[in-house]
This record gives sequence, C-alpha cells and structure tokens, in this order.
Amino acid sequence: MATNIKIEDILNDLKLEKNDQDGINAVAVIGFGVMGQGIAQTIASHGIEVVAIEKNQKQLDTMTNLLKESMDREIQRWTMTKSEKNSTLSRIHGSVDFKTATQCNIIIEAVDENFELKKKIFSEFDTLCDPETIFISNTSTLSLSKLAAVTKRPDKVIGMHFLNPVPKVPLVELVRGLKTSDKTFEIMRTFAERIGKTVVEVFEYPGFVTTRIIVPLLNEAMHALMEGVATADGIDTAMKLGYNFQYGPLELADMMGLDEVLAWMESLFHELGEAKYRPCPLLRRMVREGKLGRKSGEGFFKYNDQAKRTS
Repeated sequence: MATNIKIEDILNDLKLEKNDQDGINAVAVIGFGVMGQGIAQTIASHGIEVVAIEKNQKQLDTMTNLLKESMDREIQRWTMTKSEKNSTLSRIHGSVDFKTATQCNIIIEAVDENFELKKKIFSEFDTLCDPETIFISNTSTLSLSKLAAVTKRPDKVIGMHFLNPVPKVPLVELVRGLKTSDKTFEIMRTFAERIGKTVVEVFEYPGFVTTRIIVPLLNEAMHALMEGVATADGIDTAMKLGYNFQYGPLELADMMGLDEVLAWMESLFHELGEAKYRPCPLLRRMVREGKLGRKSGEGFFKYNDQAKRTS
C-alpha cells in the first residue's frame, strides 16, 4: 500500500491526465471497513488511484492489514497473482486527513449504516471539495435525497450500492436521488462500467432492489431456525439445492455481517412499517452476544482465522 507522503504529488500529477471517458482519475473512499476495502481494491485494480480515509492511524493500519490478508487468500486460491496484488496496493493511499480527499474527482462514502454519521461526512466534504466533485454513498437503505439536502450540490449526489464481496460481484445499483442530474448519472454509469460493473438503474426507495428483496428471505430463514423447523445446515442445504443458490440464506447473512443485516432490517422496518422487515428475535440475540458472522468467527456457523467455515 502506498505511503501517505506520495499522495499529494501523485494526485497533483493526475490533474493533468484526466480520463477521456469520465474525467475520473482519483477516487476517495471514506471508511476502510469491509465494504470500503472491497471498493478501493476494485477501483485500484482498474488503474485508478484511490485515497482510503479512516478516522485514525490505528484503524487505518488494522484495515490495511486485513485487506492484504484478504488478497493473500486470493493468491492462495490462484484467483490473483502477487504482481496483481502489488499493483493494486500501489494505487491505494491510506490517510487520516480529510483534506487529502479534496483533490479527488469523486468521494465515495462507505461508513456504517448510520444516517447522522453519513450526513456529517457529506456536510463536511461539501465545504472542502470543489463544487464539481461528485458525492457517492454506498448506503443500502438510507435516503439519498436526505443526505443530498445537507449539501449545496444535490444534483451531484448519487448512490452506488455495491454488494459484498465487491471485487467478485459484477453488479452495482446506481441510485438516483430526487435531484440527481442526468449528467451525474451518466458520468457514474461510465465509471461503473470502467471498473467492471454491470449497472442497474434504481430510483430512490428504501432498500432499493437487492436489499429489500434479500432481507425478507434472510429474516424468514432465521425464523425457521428459531422455530426449530430445521437446522441451520438443513435450511441452507434446502435453499442451495432446491433453488440453485450459491449460498444458503444463513451463510449469506454470516458473510454480510449479522450486525449489518440487523441494521438493514431495522431501517426498512422503520421506513416501511411492514412486518416482513421486523428483525427476528434470534438475530437480535446473536448480535447482542457478539456473534456477527464471519468477521467475528461465529454466527449461524463457525469460521476459522481464514474466514473458512468449520461447522
């Protein structure tokens, strides 16, 4: 991963070399957790410089090491080479200084699904960034229009809902807020295609397409487990073999992070008031107990240090 010392020099040089297709040569990713890492890796692997911003150096170092470990596992699986890893990491520049991001063409917010936190980030960057900078949120359930309203550029605010694992899932939901301009949408469509994603145009609505459809499935699988209809393995096997799913719903929830799934359900239930989004009590209990899925080593199943399922 590139060092902080080189960031400004690299970005200043890039100002003279804008991409002909979309004008984007440098991207800031705010929040370097699981989603932020995946987004940064995907963008950097397509030859674009990325500034990855975290709240402090300790958090940045921890997340950087997790990204390296994840890429090392891909090398072990023969799905990535060492040269590809090194090339990608050379384009990701870690920073704890928000001002570094102001030299980028677009800002991608990838922090936790917390409206107040996202609003604070959008408001702060609105005062720091060039008026032409496009703001993107990776939110899966929150209102883009409400986020855009705290800025002076609502026409340049748009959603890009990536799915985890970002480097492997070829889809991105490109979400229009109420005031997102056609120009902003087309710029981001070109950018998304440039980084290898198939775009689905989505108009703002709680949960968009993927989240609002997958959440009731996950919730119902959890209720079936809680009610003793079948074991976790039995439920997942039934759905994989019966409906040709790559992953069963409970393992998928573990992959997403049970705390994240709970946050989606609570947000959708609050917004829409429909019982199908009310979080299963079993999910609430597991999150309270710190059983968050793969990232904690235990959820509906158990996992080793390499995130491989052991039970």
